[in-house]
Amino acid sequence: MTRVLVVEDDPQLVRALVINMQARQYGVDAAPDGATALRLAAARQPDVVMLDLGLPDMDGVDVIRALRGWTRVPILVLSARQASDEKVAALDAGADDYITKPFSMDELMARLRAAVRRTGDTPLAPETTLVETEDFTIDLLAKRATRGDHDVRLTPTEWHLLEILVTNPGRLVTQKHLLREVWGVSQSNKTNYLRVYMAQLRRKLEADPAHPRYLITEPGMGYRFEG
Repeated sequence: MTRVLVVEDDPQLVRALVINMQARQYGVDAAPDGATALRLAAARQPDVVMLDLGLPDMDGVDVIRALRGWTRVPILVLSARQASDEKVAALDAGADDYITKPFSMDELMARLRAAVRRTGDTPLAPETTLVETEDFTIDLLAKRATRGDHDVRLTPTEWHLLEILVTNPGRLVTQKHLLREVWGVSQSNKTNYLRVYMAQLRRKLEADPAHPRYLITEPGMGYRFEG
């Protein structure tokens, strides 16, 4: 059974989430604040964390950072905060997805399924496990990126996006395909997710993120990796 930790201080929303997830055969634990969430995460080892940023005892971004100190569990942020800098702060701290309140339960469940799929990555063929460029090296089997002598820290979502691109070198991967594979959605109005994550990947991997050499945008269509 897939276990989900819900970190949310609104009891009505918690109840709705628990009912919907239990009906879909998920195991659910709930925490009303950050301190309880961190204790439960250590004790219960959830497969996915759903996290509200506006908690009574600490900011949700601090909870993300604390979790990322020891676990790679997918973190889905549920928040009423809509400013792009709030979203970027949560993503940079290590969140894998950002869902703005109010949201539809169907979309949330689709995002949850996508997060669960990402944790069950199948091993890649040996010939595609190491990708080397002049500026960085990607070891897909070890999920490790290096630039020079330094490790580059990537979130699970960044890894999944990068994995799809580098295992299809030179090929255009459409926005729709990436959205479906990485986030479980294919609506064209979700392309801002791709822009945010591609900007993060370029900032971490490209020598000149403003003029990328490897992670190329095909305007209106998708993205391409040039090795």
